[in-house]
Amino acid sequence: MHPSLRKLSLTLGLALATAAVVRANTPATLADFQALAEKSNCTLVLPHYPVTPAELRAVADAAMKEADTALDALAAQDHAKLTFANTFAAYDAITAKVGEVSTVASTVAESSMDKAMRDTANDVGVKLEEWGVALDYREPLYRTLKAYADTKPTLDAEQQRLVDHQMRDYRRAGLSLAPAQRAEVERLRKELAAVSTEFAVNINEARAPLDFTKEELAGVPQSFLDSPGVKQPDGRYRVMANITWHAQVIGENADNADVRRKVLVARFHLAQEKNGPVLKKLVVLRADIAHLLGYSNWADYRTETRMAKTGATAVKFEEDLVAGLQPKFDAEMAELRDLKVKQTGDAQAKLELSDIPYYTNKLKKEKFAVDAEKLRVYFPYQKTLEGMFAIYQKIFGLKFTAIAPPYVWAPGVQLYVVQDSATGTPMGAFYLDMFPREGKFNHFACFTQKSGGLMADGRYDLPVAALLCNFPAPTADAPSLLKHGDVETLFHEFGHVMHHMMSRSRFVAQGSFAVPRDFVEAPSQMLESWVWDKTVLDTFAADYRDPSKKIPAETIASLIAARQATDGYFNRRQLAIGLLDLSLHTLTPEQARNIDVMGLTNDVTARVSVAPPAGTFWAAYIGHLAGYDAGYYGYLWAKVMAVDMASVFKAAPGGFLDETVGRRLRDEVYGKGNTRDVGDSVEAFLGRKRSMKPFLDYVGIK
Repeated sequence: MHPSLRKLSLTLGLALATAAVVRANTPATLADFQALAEKSNCTLVLPHYPVTPAELRAVADAAMKEADTALDALAAQDHAKLTFANTFAAYDAITAKVGEVSTVASTVAESSMDKAMRDTANDVGVKLEEWGVALDYREPLYRTLKAYADTKPTLDAEQQRLVDHQMRDYRRAGLSLAPAQRAEVERLRKELAAVSTEFAVNINEARAPLDFTKEELAGVPQSFLDSPGVKQPDGRYRVMANITWHAQVIGENADNADVRRKVLVARFHLAQEKNGPVLKKLVVLRADIAHLLGYSNWADYRTETRMAKTGATAVKFEEDLVAGLQPKFDAEMAELRDLKVKQTGDAQAKLELSDIPYYTNKLKKEKFAVDAEKLRVYFPYQKTLEGMFAIYQKIFGLKFTAIAPPYVWAPGVQLYVVQDSATGTPMGAFYLDMFPREGKFNHFACFTQKSGGLMADGRYDLPVAALLCNFPAPTADAPSLLKHGDVETLFHEFGHVMHHMMSRSRFVAQGSFAVPRDFVEAPSQMLESWVWDKTVLDTFAADYRDPSKKIPAETIASLIAARQATDGYFNRRQLAIGLLDLSLHTLTPEQARNIDVMGLTNDVTARVSVAPPAGTFWAAYIGHLAGYDAGYYGYLWAKVMAVDMASVFKAAPGGFLDETVGRRLRDEVYGKGNTRDVGDSVEAFLGRKRSMKPFLDYVGIK
């Protein structure tokens, strides 16, 4: 088929898929899909969301009590009558139920409009974490599971993997230690869970309002000034430095260098007073736990179960990229500094961290004719969302249908059911919570609500996810308009939803996000490549004022050139976070107690990227340090694999819309979850060994 005809065919197919979503939106109900799921030997049960603090506590207490009873019964079984079904499979199912309550509590903590509910959810989350830690130290339960494992039963590969990983986790919890040491590890892990929650809560509660006059905000787009809550009664305009897109708009557009600096400094001070000592406590606790368990450091402990295997391997990966990107990084910084010299007339001008987004934006406009603000007219939120839906439905063989949710935690939250497009079989459901509000999680993430797994009666319990984002809200005069970078974020975060929906592991412990932490971003990072392709963008990106206007090919080429022109800095910034994270977690207990965490943060940042403003402590606001600890390197580790996987689509007959390649990706990577080594899954999809070459091409290094 001639390329132009193929492009037309693909575009029509996507348009029809989008229309199918719209037509299906109205009549379907949750009950309809639940009945359909039952016919397919599945069950579609949404999580229960408590609506009062008392109910939330009661639900959590009941879940733990019910699990305790079931686990006690499991542990009390006659060791002569143990089977896989009444040991490891039962353990997986019992603990999954508590896991569902824990994920709901986490969602409530990050999204409820009621502060009392958020506070209660955080308290409940700590109790559930403590319950989970104590679970590893139930001696009778451990002995029963070990007794079955020691019989060396004949199992299939997934069953054996479940057994091996559970016994490995017992070893990593310290079950082979003397009782006193084991008790100390348990105590420290419970304390670590509580302190990690404290760190996250402090970030979520941090606020930094800054008011400026319209004159001070020269260069800032009118769309920002007109955004809800920005204009104040006194005529000034409020910038919330804690809201990511607020900070980005100011950093990229404000002509006043002092305004840019004030916003960045405010953002880099967020949670500093509270989280400075909390982060130090986290680092010490982790070092102590690793030492007691026989590891050199926390990074070695954390990476043992990941693709990297050791902290040293992770550090080497990061440092090799630092060195490889050095010439590109230096050239980019010199070019941005030249722009500052030209604009200010000061030959001695120093490029500050708060200058980089501004002059990067200027570079894109002047050298590559890319104006991020002007491009927003092509990406009205709703059309972009529907266009992305159509693409993912096409390449993965899926169908999304909006239904009326039985409960939402805030106005505007939507619920969709996912089906296999060929069979109609329901595959799961996802919620969308897409715009900012007071008290809400202030970044972008997919929150698991429940994981899929095979139940004892043979039915498959379908997964549920929630996407929490903070895109610019619509105004009275205009729809929500996204930057191209926002579109990339949307494709990425919804990629996590897809990973969760398409995972089909028998056991919850082997589902989508149970993959090694340094791989978990790859399936979604891969989908970022879609938004750089004209054929893909033409299926949905159009000027909302005149839908006949598409993004010109030369503009997309300029977008790619502009991205590559600043990819050195972008990746060095990622490496700065990753190496800061690893620097904090390759310490011995003695080093951890004596380290100046703020000083280390600023030293690593200055060495790898650009020095932060004096007196600031941006690590206090890096939420990944409580959850992704010793794991941030995984973003780039996974990115290399992600771009490699995307290159298969790029070379396919249908390009990024190729359904054959999409189905192979669904079957070999998304569907497999952690049922086998993820390296094997990637290479099964690639049809070859992994390569770094596509990544080097992606960032513009030949």
